[in-house]
Amino acid sequence: MAQVALAGLTKSWAGLNAVDNVSFTVPEGQLVALLGPSGCGKSTTLRLIAGLEEPSAGTVSIAGRDVTRLAPSERRISMVFQSYALFPHLTVGENIIFGLKVRKVARAERDARLKKVADIVELSRYLDRKPAQLSGGQRQRVALARAIIAEQPVCLMDEPLSNLDAQLRHEMRVEIRSLQQRLGMTMVYVTHDQTEAMTMADIVILMRNGRIEQAGPPAALYAAPQTSFVASFIGAPAMNLVREGKITLGVRPEHVRLGDAPADAVHRRGAVTSVEYMGADTIVSLASEGGRIAARLPGASDIRVGDELTAYWAMSAQSRFDAAGQRIG
Repeated sequence: MAQVALAGLTKSWAGLNAVDNVSFTVPEGQLVALLGPSGCGKSTTLRLIAGLEEPSAGTVSIAGRDVTRLAPSERRISMVFQSYALFPHLTVGENIIFGLKVRKVARAERDARLKKVADIVELSRYLDRKPAQLSGGQRQRVALARAIIAEQPVCLMDEPLSNLDAQLRHEMRVEIRSLQQRLGMTMVYVTHDQTEAMTMADIVILMRNGRIEQAGPPAALYAAPQTSFVASFIGAPAMNLVREGKITLGVRPEHVRLGDAPADAVHRRGAVTSVEYMGADTIVSLASEGGRIAARLPGASDIRVGDELTAYWAMSAQSRFDAAGQRIG
């Protein structure tokens, strides 16, 4: 069973907790995304799982075995890094099988695994090329192939797509998710990009200041954020947070309407500050007394900056947070 479990994991430097009492379980065969802003502790958490950092407290278990004090080579994991980490003087094929050669896997088995993996990641035609002759997406496939060929049950990925352009990022998101599901890999995927986390993961773990802010399926974080931080981090644009005394109201832009508000709706009046045409929809933002409010409208809009409008939404569509930012309804 290739389950990964963290219990009370803590990593301290100079008296500060970069990872602070973190506990979660990655079920076998699922992809869990560690999401959060820079400095939140997600990459440090991954390095603790990998054995690249030693924890100050807590335990790491992989497949039911306590690996907290084991070397990375003893943990039965593979890793894909932000940098491709390819040897420029080796061919694609040599890069992919490098780890097998180090472990002295027999030549016949190396060749058989290489053929299988190259077919999976569609690199069969490029095995004799050097990394410099490949595109960014192809180099990332080489890094993926190197992780797959190790045939380890757990794969750790540290922001593997951050060096790619937007189109390639989308293509690689689809490819990685497809490979993960097809091969049944247990995967921990670190990213600061909520789109990657929300579209790829079975479970998203949103971190802040070394702690878990909220963990659950992507839809749960989007529809029912447990704190105002989650509400403001998840979504593009993020959930509107509107002050109402000591309470903060949260509502997603797609639930906001503009025009004459029904009597039973929550509403705010304000001036339009921006109109962003996105093709399939338009994001209209207005400044109200309680704060900025964004509305997602279908298609194009003839609304102009400076227009005075009323934004409204149903009470059932909103979230409520207390003064400490905790969800209260």
